Amino acid sequence: MDKGTHYNKEFDRRYAYEGCDLGCTCTPDRAVFKLWSPEAARVELFLYRDGDAPAYASRVLEQEEQGIWALTLEGDCHGVYYDYEVTVAGNTARTADPYASACGCNGARSMAVDLSRTDPEGFEEDAAPPLPPENIIYELHVKDFSHHPDSGVPEELRGRFKAFAWRDQAGRPPLCMEHLKGLGVTHVQLLPIYDFGSVDETGDGGQFNWGYDPMNYNVPEGSYSTDPCDGAVRIRECKEMIQALHRSGLRVVMDVVYNHTYAADSWLERSAPGYYYRRWADGTLSNGSGCGNDIAAGRAMVDNYILHSVLYWAREYHIDGFRFDLMGLLTVELMNRIQWALDAVFGKGEKLIYGEPWRAADSPMEPGTISAMKDSAPRLDPRIGMFCDTTRDAIKGDCFHCEQPGFVNGGSGLGETVLCAVSGWMGGVGDFKPLACSQIVNYVSAHDNYTLWDKLALCSPGPGGALAYEGSRADLLAQNKLAAFIYFTCQGNLFLQAGEEFGRTKLGDHNSYRSPPEVNRLDWHRAWTFGGLTDYYRQLIRLRKSLPGLCDKRPEAGRRIVKANVHRDGVVSFQVEEGGPCGERLFVAYNATSHDYAIQLPSGRWTIRADGVNADQHEPLIAHGNWVTVHPRSGMLLMQLERPGA
Repeated sequence: MDKGTHYNKEFDRRYAYEGCDLGCTCTPDRAVFKLWSPEAARVELFLYRDGDAPAYASRVLEQEEQGIWALTLEGDCHGVYYDYEVTVAGNTARTADPYASACGCNGARSMAVDLSRTDPEGFEEDAAPPLPPENIIYELHVKDFSHHPDSGVPEELRGRFKAFAWRDQAGRPPLCMEHLKGLGVTHVQLLPIYDFGSVDETGDGGQFNWGYDPMNYNVPEGSYSTDPCDGAVRIRECKEMIQALHRSGLRVVMDVVYNHTYAADSWLERSAPGYYYRRWADGTLSNGSGCGNDIAAGRAMVDNYILHSVLYWAREYHIDGFRFDLMGLLTVELMNRIQWALDAVFGKGEKLIYGEPWRAADSPMEPGTISAMKDSAPRLDPRIGMFCDTTRDAIKGDCFHCEQPGFVNGGSGLGETVLCAVSGWMGGVGDFKPLACSQIVNYVSAHDNYTLWDKLALCSPGPGGALAYEGSRADLLAQNKLAAFIYFTCQGNLFLQAGEEFGRTKLGDHNSYRSPPEVNRLDWHRAWTFGGLTDYYRQLIRLRKSLPGLCDKRPEAGRRIVKANVHRDGVVSFQVEEGGPCGERLFVAYNATSHDYAIQLPSGRWTIRADGVNADQHEPLIAHGNWVTVHPRSGMLLMQLERPGA
């Protein structure tokens, strides 16, 4: 075959199927199988008693319009495994169902599932907590969360979905859940929880992967379940996890990777050869993902697949938001369509959408589409967020060059950039012109690249080897606090990597996607020894929620930021009009130098709400002539005691 050169708009007009019933729809009375394979000459269904047994029956599907092949089996098929043989242009391939909602061990066979039988007790009444005053997102990996012996989770459940829902005999949650609930974040973003191909689900607990290797997009990952060989167990336990997070007052965001698959020889490829992937003019696969293949977003059935997958997770699993990996490989048109579809089904603003506005390399877009890159912000719905790497690098230094410092750790000439970040980049810099600060996701660390603590350690003189990361050094603690203080006082959405609040270290491993769990896991003993830093983050979170001028996401919110000033290299300040709970003015200063710096305040009476020691206080300011001293490597936020003009 020509591997996709004939897939054009005319092909899409002829074969695009708008129904959302592809896959297997299973009830107690019957199962309906539907597969989209527009160029197939024959599709045969094979049925199995379990994930390993030989087929006990087969049936040939009937061809319908728009490339659909369908078959109805009467009776209760719940728990029956299946796959297909698809013949296209004389070539026959065995494939699992790319639209499946359940599968067997390692995803090689799909499973018919009556989803109503997978709901844990009370799941029908499960609901997300009310929309919070601010979005504070905590990025978490399922295995990282509870793998450590000090997590408080029984050994047999560590690293699994059930760790989130486990309670002891007195009904108390484990230490890791107590920590998460008590931190004050509003959303938990889970690294990929769909079925991915880079871990053997029958293997031992020493395996690890972040999970950016999609195999079955609409099925939970089996290695996080207590029984990966029973396709219903992973579904039920994933729902239990989401239910437990909701009960703890946390919304759940799913990290989704619709830009590539684990292998180009995927179920999508086998069912519709050449259609789902981008290729260059010479027929070679494009590699804008850096993973060997790019999904062909912009084609009708690719976009429908992604949209329906998102809606499925939101409906069936009660997911509250989606973080799009390498969103720059998707299109503006698709991202807006997803946002508007979620609004229509669940209510405007109920589901949070954001992603990475970049890609690893060039990728051939479909004619008439626009990639969802950073410079496309004006074309995206203003509620679709983008990770702001410019803010990240200005605060802590370039993430790809470990020795290059940022504002908090010795970098020079960064004051103006930091002040641009404060207003959510609403002034516009270069091609980056967000419509509103709701499009900004501020952060200084994520699963990619160095943890914040490791980056700070690498930029600072000190001991070598493991000692560079393991100790609680005063200079690094101050820099860490200042970094957090800065992005917590910028307008936009807030995001932090799990463990950042207790100096998480991976001992300098900047790409730990398949490093041992001992490198990646959250160290709950370290959480105790770095408790002072954690308390500071808790205070910052409480403070942020109380200051509507910083939480404002409207396009005009940037106008609140006034009198921004670079006092000297490493020292900046600004004011926030009507930033306090009753419309009070705020004054914010950052001092990244190694010396005290005195700044004169505007006239009036002020109270210190946060400094480098405490970030949720009401300390009356006692100073001569309204001067305030900002200590080295620290920030200060003050609130005027009287509302201006009152």
